[in-house]
Amino acid sequence: MNSAVYWIAFQSLVRKEINRFTRIWIQTLVPPAITMTLYFVIFGNLIGSRIGDMHGVTYMQFIVPGLIMMAVITNSYSNVSSSFYSAKFQRNIEELLVAPVPNYLIIWGFVAGGVARGLCVGAIVTAVSLFFVPFQVHDPVSVFIMLVLTAILFSLGGLLNAIFAKSFDDISIIPTFVLTPLTYLGGVFYSIELLPPFWQAASHVNPIIYMINGFRYGFIGISDVPMWTSYLVVSLFILALYTTCWWLVKKGTGLRH
Repeated sequence: MNSAVYWIAFQSLVRKEINRFTRIWIQTLVPPAITMTLYFVIFGNLIGSRIGDMHGVTYMQFIVPGLIMMAVITNSYSNVSSSFYSAKFQRNIEELLVAPVPNYLIIWGFVAGGVARGLCVGAIVTAVSLFFVPFQVHDPVSVFIMLVLTAILFSLGGLLNAIFAKSFDDISIIPTFVLTPLTYLGGVFYSIELLPPFWQAASHVNPIIYMINGFRYGFIGISDVPMWTSYLVVSLFILALYTTCWWLVKKGTGLRH
């Protein structure tokens, strides 16, 4: 009986999260497509034509996986951080806390919404890329797995940010001062093999390096890091963030006043 009730609760939460970002699709789904189109035009066509090939493929083919992943990271994170904080701000979260719903289900309900938005944006950016570069997939399974794992990871990151946030300004601090620099330094526009030895070693501290390279391998069969390392790093971060979120929700940190 409980499993059936829990499943209904989970479905309701996921449906609410999906309806939330699809209802305002002009604000949630269109801007990433426009932004990535500008990246394709400026970096791919204008600058890429002067750079030439990268690891045996055109520069445009090299950056497309990174740009798709960048859009997925940003939108998965922002969807959960804004949604969960809005629930806190409007005191809707109290209804979930008093309901006979386990904490893990609340967490995964919000995360599923973030993953759904991330995958939608990823599909849109991929469709946009077809106007600029021929579509090719080296390993579809790796593409899908890395895409989903990354969306889950940053959805959990957005949830963690929202738990501690005390104002709407707080949910923009991490994306601005942490997420954006790490993403741009995560190998989206370059191969870390082009960097001096010291900066190559330093780049391996950035977890986004492993996600982008794992995703790039799925598309064009090229990666600066071993695939098993990418899966291991992403999985460990997911486990760490989920455990942290579950513990904070259980304690009521930032949720109960």
